[in-house]
Formats: sequence, C-alpha cells, structure tokens
Amino acid sequence: MGFSSTFPSLVPMAMFIIAFLALCLMPQPAQAITRHYEFNITMANVTRLCHTKSIVTVNGKFPGPRIVTREGDRLLIKVNNHVPNNISIHWHGVRQLRSGWADGPAYITQCPIQTGQSYVYNYTIVGQRGTLWWHAHISWLRSTLYGPIIILPKKNESYPFVKPFKEIPIILGEWFNTDPEAIISQALQTGGGPNVSDAYTINGLPGLLYNCSAKDTFKLKVKPGKTYLLRMINAALNDELFFSIANHTLTVVDADAVYVKPFETDTILITPGQTTNVLLKTKSEYPSATFLMAARPYVTGQGTFDNSTVAGILEYESPLLHSTKSMKKLPMFKPALPPLNDTSFATNFSKKLRSLANSQFPAKVPQNVDKHFFFTVGLGTTPCDKNQTCQGPTNTTKFAASINNISFVQPTTALLQSHFIGQSNGVYNPYFPINPLHWFNYTGNPPNNTMVNNGTKVLVLPFNTNVELIMQDTSILGAESHPLHLHGFNFFVVGQGFGNFDPNKDPTNFNLIDPVERNTVGVPAGGWVAIRFLADNPGIWFMHCHLEVHTSWGLKMAWLVLDGKLPNQKLLPPPSDLPKC
Repeated sequence: MGFSSTFPSLVPMAMFIIAFLALCLMPQPAQAITRHYEFNITMANVTRLCHTKSIVTVNGKFPGPRIVTREGDRLLIKVNNHVPNNISIHWHGVRQLRSGWADGPAYITQCPIQTGQSYVYNYTIVGQRGTLWWHAHISWLRSTLYGPIIILPKKNESYPFVKPFKEIPIILGEWFNTDPEAIISQALQTGGGPNVSDAYTINGLPGLLYNCSAKDTFKLKVKPGKTYLLRMINAALNDELFFSIANHTLTVVDADAVYVKPFETDTILITPGQTTNVLLKTKSEYPSATFLMAARPYVTGQGTFDNSTVAGILEYESPLLHSTKSMKKLPMFKPALPPLNDTSFATNFSKKLRSLANSQFPAKVPQNVDKHFFFTVGLGTTPCDKNQTCQGPTNTTKFAASINNISFVQPTTALLQSHFIGQSNGVYNPYFPINPLHWFNYTGNPPNNTMVNNGTKVLVLPFNTNVELIMQDTSILGAESHPLHLHGFNFFVVGQGFGNFDPNKDPTNFNLIDPVERNTVGVPAGGWVAIRFLADNPGIWFMHCHLEVHTSWGLKMAWLVLDGKLPNQKLLPPPSDLPKC
C-alpha cells in the first residue's frame, strides 16, 4: 500500500531529474567576457626605404598590436602616454552604444591624453562581428598609430561562408620619410597642399618594388587547396587604393564588419577608413610560381599624389620540403591593377556590395524618413593671414574644405563634455545648416566666390530619428571623391549617382531592400551618395572625410543625438579618469 501510494509522486520527480540532466548536458550559450589590453604610447626607431626615424608607436610595434575579441565582449584598454604628443585613440567602426566617452576623436568626445597621463577606454562590442581597426585620432599621428580589431562571432555561432583555414590581417598604409606632423603643420601654415608619402605599405612594409626595400616585403605563405580569410584595412592617410593578387580571385564576404552577399572579383577598391574581408582560395596544386599582391592609388583629385605601388608576395609552401630549388628562381606573376583614374571600376565595385538581408542578418533599412538633409562636400578657399603670401589656389588664399560651406573649427574643449554638463555656450553652435545656404550647379562651372565660412557647429537630432542624408560632391576646386566616415553609427547606402542629385527622380531608384551597411562611404567624384540611419545612440558623433588632408582643412562636422526618455536611451556619465583639456 505504501509503495502504490508513493509511486505516482516518484514519476514526476524522475522526469524532472532526467530533464535537469539533459539541460545540463546541452551546449550552453557562451558568456561574454571582459578583455584587458594595455597600450603604452612610446617612441621607437623604425627604418624603411633606408631612412631611419623615430615614430610614435603602441608598445613599440609598427603597425600596432591587434585586438582580438568576440561579439558581446567588453574591452578595457588602458592607454598610457609616454610621448611628447597629445594622444587619443579611436576604435574605428565600433558602435559605442551609450559609450561615447570611449569613441576617441580629440576635442569631440574627449580631450586628448597628455604626456604622462593615462585613460581607460571602456566599451562593449554590441551586434558586430568582422574586421574593424583602431587608430590615433589627433592631427596626423595615425600615420604610424594603427592596428586591427578582429571581432569573432559568438562562440556557438559560425561564419555565413566556408570556414577559413587561416585568417590574416592585411593593413594598407603610407610611409613618410619625414615627420607627418611637420608636413601638415607646414601645409596649414603656407596654405598649400602637403607633401605626399614616400611609399605605400602592406603591414608596415613597402615591398620589393621600392628602392632599398626587398628585405622589407610582406610574404604570405599559403598551402595549396585551402581557403584564407584576408582581413583588409586601408589605414593610409590620404589615398583610396586598388588591391589585387596576381592570378587569383578574391571573394568579398564582409564590408566594415557587416556580412555582404558574396561576390568574386580580381580587384577590390578600399578607401581610407574602410575594411573588407575577402576569401582567397589557393590553387589546388603547388603552382611552381610566386605571385605579387599589390596596391596602388585610385586618384580623382587635381592635386599631387604618391604615384607608386606597394607589393607583397604570395608564396606557396613547396611539397618538396628538402628541395634545394631557390624560390628566387620561380617565375613571379604581377597583377593587372585598374588605371589610376578608373572611376568606372570604382562605381561598379561599390554597386556589387549588398547586405545579406536574411532572417539571421536582416538589413534594418529605415523605410520612413523623419529628417532629410542635403550636404555639399568639397574644397574651397580661405584668406591668407594678414601680410602673408600663401601657396594655396592663389597667393592670397589657402586651401580649405567644408560641409555645406562650413569649415569646422576644432574647439579647445571636448564637445561631448560641454554638452553633458550643459555648458556649450562659446564651445559650439547647435545650428548646423541642413541644406546649402546658396544653390549652385554643384558639379558644373564653379561659382566666383570660393570662400568658405568657419565655425564649430553641430546638428541636433531627437533620439530615434530616421535620417536620410544626401552628400553631394562639388567641383569648386575640381571634383574628387571623399570617403566620409560617421562615428557612432552604421548607415545604409541606399543610392548613388553622378552629376547633381535630383530630389524628384533619384529617390525612385533607391535600394531599400538590401543596401550595403557601412561606417565609411566614398562620395563619388562629381556625384552624390544617399545614406539612411536610425539615430539611436545618444551623444555627440563626429563625421568627417577620411582623407586626412581634407579633415585638416575642415571637412568635418558633428551630430548631437539627444537622450531618449528611457534610462537605457541616455548617455552614461563620463568616467572619472576622463582626460582634461
């Protein structure tokens, strides 16, 4: 009797234990972790092109160390400044949701870290995976202060493409034999264009096509029949670059840390600030040859540029491990890069980039627009200082650059701090023009007056505003492309074209289904680009041309996104170690 009366209660207990054990044995979701890095900013002697100079580095490395993390992880990166220069570091492309204090552009979200001081950048990687990068964000110091950010998927998630055998960062950069800080300082003083770089680099190395550089050549050793993921970054100061590997096809799978519909190409175009992940499928058998990987500039402007080519070597591991045959005796193939001014290639390449737009990785394109903005971007002039002869477009003018004819004046107090404490008077003006003040034929004959206005203005947006922004190149001092980078947000590139944007006709061709999602986009030379984004990140966010010379001339502005009503829609308070100006 006792047995029969207790048996029914044992059954659910046994089922509970079985279910509990099954739950314990199931794969558990990976927990996000906190990763710690320490960046010591120090001087180091580096030799390239037979020139030795002292450069600003992180931990004595050039390029700097890579940051490896996973989606969802928190990063604590302590930066200790041991050099005479003021320093700030930008984590390019990281959304920085409510963590604007860690974004890094000097005098925008923070005052720079002064000599002997430290600052801990504290942020979390939210909803991003792929390749981003970090770089100095003050003056031209990013010429040597840069490195990759590798964001792996969460532990239980995989790539939406074949798993690569190996992953390799490929960072394209520029090398100057002289101090870039002195170069831009002299250019701003004289009003002329700055001296161009002496070489391009792959992972800091100029390569065998430059004098005195055969030993400084990046070599990528591969095995036959394998798939490699190349994490491409353009860290060059002032040049958009074509990149290709001889006799090999690349499959583009990611742009600015967002997956794209894969497509094959012999050559990629990558602007300063952009990242592109490509798959390289090696030949099925040992080819008894070596292959150059090369990059050279895509040029649209009228000014001087570094007309040279950087090359690395793709080298297959020989199956004959003890072969005495020298690699130097193998035939070497060179890639056929597009012409320097191949705007047709640039246009076609950018049009191939499309979001995956599937259930796992949806393209959340704003379908309805709350605010429409129209920005002209381009070069102009500003008067010489009194009693000075300039080397600008005329001997009485200096080169300048502007957005809606406002050339940004860098403040001496950080904008975000001024906003947060409610003391913006005298620091910035909240009335940035939403359209050009004067209409003209933007891509036709330039107006007689090429002078720009100067000011520190921001554009104010309510939280959760759906924004459409048209950016129109101008031909005032000659049409050229401008890679525009928006901090704090990704955006969708819904349209682009040449000539003047037509508000009646062009929007009918916008792609609102699977446009590419980016953080940096090239405004076409003599054309326009249309982007949309949701202003869901409170704070002050920089937007600027990633050609460093144009940023120095004032082609930049800032967006102020106000707090939302809910606690999780408000900017967090500043950290206690925030640098002071």
